[in-house]
Amino acid sequence: MTELRGFYTLWLREVKRYFRDKVRIVSSFFQPFLWLVIFGTGFRFSGQIGELNYQEYLFPGIIGQALLFTSMFMGISVIWDKEFGFMKEILVAPISRVTIFLGKMIGDSTDAALQGTIIFLVAALIGIKVDPLTYFAALPVMLLITFGLVSIGLTIASFMRSLESFGVIQSFINLPLFFLSGALFPLTNPGIPEWLQTASKANPLTYGVDALRTIILGEAWQPLQALHVNLAVLGAFDVIMIIIGTWAFTRMK
Repeated sequence: MTELRGFYTLWLREVKRYFRDKVRIVSSFFQPFLWLVIFGTGFRFSGQIGELNYQEYLFPGIIGQALLFTSMFMGISVIWDKEFGFMKEILVAPISRVTIFLGKMIGDSTDAALQGTIIFLVAALIGIKVDPLTYFAALPVMLLITFGLVSIGLTIASFMRSLESFGVIQSFINLPLFFLSGALFPLTNPGIPEWLQTASKANPLTYGVDALRTIILGEAWQPLQALHVNLAVLGAFDVIMIIIGTWAFTRMK
């Protein structure tokens, strides 16, 4: 019972921190709006995307981008907690390090999924057809994507002592994951170099973006992998990163 209460408290704390940060919520509307409206309509894309216009193609990719950057950024809360002594209080609490990690990870994943939800609202506002049932089908996939990515951010933050160091490493990881995921261009384009296609296959976000496009775009999208394959890869990635993240928290002092 103590473990469950500790898990819930940590989860609720992360969610409350998100809703209290009004600046972050407001910026959550403007960033995807700029990508979808300015980049999505102004960029004359020459790749093979079938009957889709580029804005429709870009929409799931921007969701993947938001999940990536939000999930990784959430690791900064660990450094803040270290700085102000709250992490020390959590670590001496009568709950396991596994519960501490899972509480923060699920809470941060909830925040990232809310960020993805905002993009659905933005897409509806600018005229992209969004079916509510499609959103509910995509929501579990968004959570599946965030579990592993949040775990990466928390793992890195558990070894960092300064915000500056975390920011550098976060950018070093985020940008390759984003640009190699196919969020901005189709990886099946014949003009894509073979090394780029090979690198993208080692990127877990590639499978997340592909799964989102399969669900959101339906038959208009030719997936790189079957949906169950994408979900299996994401699930394996999540398990590995959760194990690593839990280990990192057990080593944290």
